[in-house]
Amino acid sequence: MTFQSICSVEGVTANGIKEGKFGLALIRASGTAAGVFTGNLVRAAPIELMRERIKKGKLDAVIANSGCANAYTGKRGYADAEKMTGIAGQVLDVDPLRVGVASTGVIGRYLDLPLIERQCRDLAKNLTRSRSAESAAAQAIMTTDTFPKHALVKTEGFSVGGITKGSGMIAPNMGTMLAFIYTDAAISQKQLVQALRQATRRSFNRVVVDGDTSTNDIALCTATGEAGKANYREFCAALEECCISLARQIATDGEGATKMIEVTVRGAPSEDAAAEVARSVVGSPLVKTAVYGEDPNWGRVMAAAGRAGVQFDPNAASLWIGDGTGCYPLVKNGEIIADLKKAKAAMHKKKVIFDLDLSKGKEKATVWGCDLTEKYVKINGRYTT
Repeated sequence: MTFQSICSVEGVTANGIKEGKFGLALIRASGTAAGVFTGNLVRAAPIELMRERIKKGKLDAVIANSGCANAYTGKRGYADAEKMTGIAGQVLDVDPLRVGVASTGVIGRYLDLPLIERQCRDLAKNLTRSRSAESAAAQAIMTTDTFPKHALVKTEGFSVGGITKGSGMIAPNMGTMLAFIYTDAAISQKQLVQALRQATRRSFNRVVVDGDTSTNDIALCTATGEAGKANYREFCAALEECCISLARQIATDGEGATKMIEVTVRGAPSEDAAAEVARSVVGSPLVKTAVYGEDPNWGRVMAAAGRAGVQFDPNAASLWIGDGTGCYPLVKNGEIIADLKKAKAAMHKKKVIFDLDLSKGKEKATVWGCDLTEKYVKINGRYTT
């Protein structure tokens, strides 16, 4: 059987249901676990709960709902998040303390627990290891997403698979959106925590759709260990590849987006500095709207780079634009050499790439985002009504 993501991993079964705006995903897999969470001060109830429970480093299942964020819901919301783990624990006959929980949707509204319990009981009857099961789980957590997001990396010894949702309210400060990642490699909790944090830094933390960090951002990774011990470096590379694939899909599916933007900054004093400059460019509304309009206003790229807080000499920088098939110089060592006709042609396709060399070091980083369109305003102008 050919899998797309999580069900390729030994020890994982899943299912999902979507009823109007309200969905529920249920994933069963036991093993070592780690998590990363939103850096937003306003944290949803399931985030507060999981920040504590994940410290024990074990999960047997994950339950995640869409349609209601269970954020800014106070003591009742926290109790409801606990009840969600209790519902899953009961139907799966596992310890509720080892059930991961996540929510996504509208902030400031309470969960419909009777609906969640009914959906959970129905899903538990048909947890399977199949392509349809992983698709159902990925679709269940979608909100404004236009397609389900899967990633799978297979090596000779183990697999890493993940599903995610994310389309708007994306400017990560941990990871972003909801992501559930699984591997059958045997990894210690300490190694898993380190690997997930590093992968997050180079993937989810490098996606900018609109500049807003969500209250509900969470990524959970469970290692079932059924494939045996893995080389740690090989595992880290596979996990990072999986997370980058998911991150790129989020950027492609930004709310209202027509184009994906990829920015690579090289020649930086550090990897973090390169990422900071690239995020500044990808997050710029002026760059985003220029890409949407296919306007080769490359000066906005340089201006956004200059306000990132990273020191470099603008008169030594170089900038290129491309679409994945061709690459055209705009600035070389501070000298303007732009062919605006070719630059505009490079903006016609679904992917626009900027490559910026700061000439300030040897490190680089890539960040992903999307253009900003009228449709984004329409989606978010009527989000709750």
